[in-house]
Amino acid sequence: MRGLTAARGALTMDLAGPLWRTLPWRALAAAGALGLLVAGAPLVTGVEPAPWQTLLLLRGTALIGAVGLAFLLDDPARHLTTPVPTPRPVRQALRVALVAPLAALWWTAVLLVTPSSSRPPAGGITLEALAVGALAIAALAVRLTDEARPGPYVAAVLLLTAVLAPLLAPEDWALFVQASDPRWSVGHDRWAVLAAAVALVGAVCGPEPLGRKAGR
Repeated sequence: MRGLTAARGALTMDLAGPLWRTLPWRALAAAGALGLLVAGAPLVTGVEPAPWQTLLLLRGTALIGAVGLAFLLDDPARHLTTPVPTPRPVRQALRVALVAPLAALWWTAVLLVTPSSSRPPAGGITLEALAVGALAIAALAVRLTDEARPGPYVAAVLLLTAVLAPLLAPEDWALFVQASDPRWSVGHDRWAVLAAAVALVGAVCGPEPLGRKAGR
């Protein structure tokens, strides 16, 4: 049993190199560069934004980063890798693990280039960024469709959601209030629940449907 576990672990590590080469680096790099440019605009221009403006910049930057991550689960060889010994949740988790340190560094840089005098609480805005759910939507698209590259559709869904969410979210949920609003903490309790729900959706959508796998 231990030998089988060790063999599976070694096989998973052997996949790291090929997966690294197939990651959507162009989309990730473009989103990262644009996000830093948006977040660092006040620093470059020398303008001191108001707190609500900085919050808006950070929310926009988080959305830009999410659009880049929408392409993370794109796999041109998806239909060839279905029968491989390493299950799809492991392959997807490895993709996320390879990008997560870079994403964390990028978000740290985003926070650092925004003006500290008007920056909202880092924990709250980071929680909002985690709850955007790009990876969960991508996992859902992979689960429900046969698309090898669902990234463009996932990005479109994210952008549409970003437009509709502030308009349709109940006012008493306080999801999009300013940092100075007394409801900021209560609203971010709901953001935490949303982030947990997003993570759960991503995990549930990981396995390959048995019917689809048998059909292939």
